[in-house]
Amino acid sequence: MTGYAAASADSPRGRLTLELRSVNARFLDLQFRVAEELRALEPALREMIVARVARGKLDCRFYLGESGMAERPQRLNPQALQRVRELSEQVRKAFPEAGPLRVGDVLRWPGVIAEEPADEETLRRIAAGLCTRVLDEFQASRGREGAKLAAGIRDRVQAMRAHVDEVAPLVPLAVAAYQAKVAERLKEALGSADDDRVRAEVALFGVKVDVDEELERLRAHLGEVELALGKGGPAGKRLDFLAQELNREANTLASKAASQPLSDCALELKLLVEQIREQVQNIE
Repeated sequence: MTGYAAASADSPRGRLTLELRSVNARFLDLQFRVAEELRALEPALREMIVARVARGKLDCRFYLGESGMAERPQRLNPQALQRVRELSEQVRKAFPEAGPLRVGDVLRWPGVIAEEPADEETLRRIAAGLCTRVLDEFQASRGREGAKLAAGIRDRVQAMRAHVDEVAPLVPLAVAAYQAKVAERLKEALGSADDDRVRAEVALFGVKVDVDEELERLRAHLGEVELALGKGGPAGKRLDFLAQELNREANTLASKAASQPLSDCALELKLLVEQIREQVQNIE
């Protein structure tokens, strides 16, 4: 299922921003793009996301920006200053014509300005709260899409029920009509309507073209689809399985159709099942 959500929060290290976006996929494919300074927080965020998302190609971006919070105290690192001084003197000896270091050059030297270490526990707590907010919004957006998809599937289920109910009374008539046709042709060929071969052929065809069981299984599977949609929560994998079963029964109905109306019904059912299968691939 598709979905998008993003939120930000201030932290001791700066402004944290978490962004989630997903597209349709049969399984969960989670990709992280995390700022190097926040890499230690990735396992906890991954665990929170996996606990609430089951399907989709999910892209997670977690990065650090400027913060509106008060800056952390800074101080000069005496050891780094001493090292810069020593290196500067060595360079001046090798290149007497070189100019002295400026204050700005010294302050930009790595390690010269030391910041107080951030509270890791506070950072983790803020990141967890941010992730919860984003996941809530993300799941809400997917829920709205899922409701629309579920409505479309219900419409197709109702259409399939209508087709099944329409052709069910035609099955006995189709079987009886063909049995009479077969018996008449064999009677003309063999000269006797009571011949064992006539009865055997008619009985065999009666078993072959009886689709009452297929129609009942179709009704049962349609009921399971409606039940899965009504329960709420993740239902994609179960609906995918039920769509396969519906397709199997529709194929069987098509192969055993004893009349044109039954054949037409089987074709319509297969088209509706295919539409359902396309939709359930997008449902979690």
